Amino acid sequence: MIDRVAERIPPLDPEIATALAHGQFGDPFAALGPHRGPDGRFVRVFLPGAWSVAVLQGEQRERTELTSREPAGLFEGAIGEGDYLLSIAWPGGEQITEDPYSFGPLLGDLDLHLIGEGRHQRLADALGSNLVTVDGVQGTRFAVWAPNARRVAVIGAFNSWDGRRHVMRRRGGSGIWELFIPRLGSGELYKYEIVDRHGRVLPQKADPVARTAEPQPGTASVVPRQPSHVWRDGEWMSSRATRQNERAPITIYEIHASSWTRGPNGTTLDWRGLADRLVPYAKEMGFTHVELLPVAEHPFTGSWGYQPLGLFAPTRRFGDPEDFAIFVDACHQQGIGVIVDWVPAHFPSDAHGLARFDGTALYEHEDPSEGFHKDWNTLIYNFGRREVAGFLIGSALHWLEHFHVDGLRVDAVASMLYRDYSRNPGEWRPNIHGGRENLEAIDFLRHLNAVVAERHPGAIMIAEESTAWPGVTRRSEEGGLGFNFKWNMGWMHDTLHYQARDPIHRRHHHDEMTFGLVYAFAEHFVLPLSHDEVVHGKGSLLGKMPGDRWTKLAGLRAYFSFMWTHPGKKLLFMGGEIAQEREWDHDGEIDWDLLRDPGHAGVQRLIKDLNRIYCEQLALHATDSDPSGFRWVVQDDRENSVYAFLRQRPGSPTVLVVANLTSVPRLGYRLGVPQAGRWREILNSDSIFYGGSGIGNGGDVETVDAPGHGHSTSLELTLPPLATLILMPVT
Repeated sequence: MIDRVAERIPPLDPEIATALAHGQFGDPFAALGPHRGPDGRFVRVFLPGAWSVAVLQGEQRERTELTSREPAGLFEGAIGEGDYLLSIAWPGGEQITEDPYSFGPLLGDLDLHLIGEGRHQRLADALGSNLVTVDGVQGTRFAVWAPNARRVAVIGAFNSWDGRRHVMRRRGGSGIWELFIPRLGSGELYKYEIVDRHGRVLPQKADPVARTAEPQPGTASVVPRQPSHVWRDGEWMSSRATRQNERAPITIYEIHASSWTRGPNGTTLDWRGLADRLVPYAKEMGFTHVELLPVAEHPFTGSWGYQPLGLFAPTRRFGDPEDFAIFVDACHQQGIGVIVDWVPAHFPSDAHGLARFDGTALYEHEDPSEGFHKDWNTLIYNFGRREVAGFLIGSALHWLEHFHVDGLRVDAVASMLYRDYSRNPGEWRPNIHGGRENLEAIDFLRHLNAVVAERHPGAIMIAEESTAWPGVTRRSEEGGLGFNFKWNMGWMHDTLHYQARDPIHRRHHHDEMTFGLVYAFAEHFVLPLSHDEVVHGKGSLLGKMPGDRWTKLAGLRAYFSFMWTHPGKKLLFMGGEIAQEREWDHDGEIDWDLLRDPGHAGVQRLIKDLNRIYCEQLALHATDSDPSGFRWVVQDDRENSVYAFLRQRPGSPTVLVVANLTSVPRLGYRLGVPQAGRWREILNSDSIFYGGSGIGNGGDVETVDAPGHGHSTSLELTLPPLATLILMPVT
């Protein structure tokens, strides 16, 4: 039995007591929890708002009341050897729990070392909130990086958002703070209350490594459930590497999850609803991949996810993390890959986020000339800081590993590569060599891509990079950045400029359609017609086409057909496949009612057939990055605005593509071809089936013994107005 009278407890230093009372004491384990004094073992707890506290010990749960001390909420008393429980009388009832300050250090030295080196590749298993069992007790372990803080506390409804109740332990010089809260389970809301080095209490911070967050407009993090989804995508994952390399057919349907379509009464579909409706649609249309605008948690819906704060958390706008896993699994089971837009370039300055997280420029730069994007009013990550680079790489690996995502499209790479990006002279700092290149960001990207390639073979990394930076898709050990693919922004801008011109004037701008072939094989390219081309007053793709309604639809069909046969993987933003007439509205949905019109339904049928032909014909996809697979037949017919080229691959049928980009039909247009005999017209974008006029070659055409374009035989073709033909020899 415990001698409750004879025990003597060393008095608490008054300065420590005052610091506890005001939430300024940063080493709670030095004062709270079990301790051994000169006369035995005692415990001290600080629980503001508690009426009384008792200790329960032994098999019989022998009860020992603790004595209330100053400041209010401080209780202490003698205890025996062994484990104990706290019985806390709150105004709302009794709570029985283990003492958080009775547990030893949690993270191992290797975890701390790897975090400090930026090399912890399962960062969300170390930092953030994790359900764990410590010394046989279930609860939640919290851990956060805040090296310049004086004190860090976990706050939530479980402690009345009182930062004095669960102050965390600092792990030496690592900058990591941790605490195990026994019996705290999943679903609890929490944030961190941080006192900076000057004693100021900062705005409550969400967890940078939270795996999920509360629904908008709330900004708290949530203790996650243990993952329970059973993956059924083994066949896809085992074959993914061959489905996603530069020789594979890749045709991507880019979507914004909340505005693809809506449910009853305009409700937003969740991930399960998208799995039910989007997945079969993408499969029917023949897309090999869907690409999601960023789905990481973000505070402002109007940013479309491009200003994220929860880089480890799928946004709760569409359900729980497990719901997102169900969506990805559903895609894989239908043979569709999932690419997610990922944003490591910058982050918003919301008070609950990463900005001056511990009272200092921790994730960002102190100097705004290095750390602030004027274009987006966002902060730039400090890529040269190991812990920050490790945080970002940990995020990338989290999406690939925990959600089986097949690739990341890295946003705004150009803004990362150049220190003077969108800055005037005098507004930026040169690198150590006096240049404009961001050497730290370059090293980060190379390391990121190398780690992804090593940890997740078959996953792809895609750069949205709009400059002529050399070697974006070259391996890092060869001096490149190490991406698998790069968006071909130059091709997109040139060809859209051309398509927007009146066909009468196109002969003066002929090179805008051909210039892309000068550099088409310098990188592994994706040809993007993305969301960026249908927002901010740019109108829709259909709206960019000149002329009356028939001419617009014909021009769009011809352009799509040219794109699908041009070297490079394909990407089309949602709505383009039905010739959406108005600009994209992220608060609405695609105008699906347009499909009642034969012209719009025809464009959809065309995209479906283009996807099928592109995937079936090796010559159209296996040589997307191989110059030997492309040959101009007609490159310089400016007067007629005609383009013709061959796509070739040894052992596969040759494909002839001919585009007439004026409104005038061309009769008897002679083209030299490498093979005599009958050629089949496998696609005519002017077909009545697609909403065209039906002018063409009757499905087949025979060669004539007349030389042309370096060949001994040729075809005499009828070229429909504003149309692209695809022909193949009949073997």
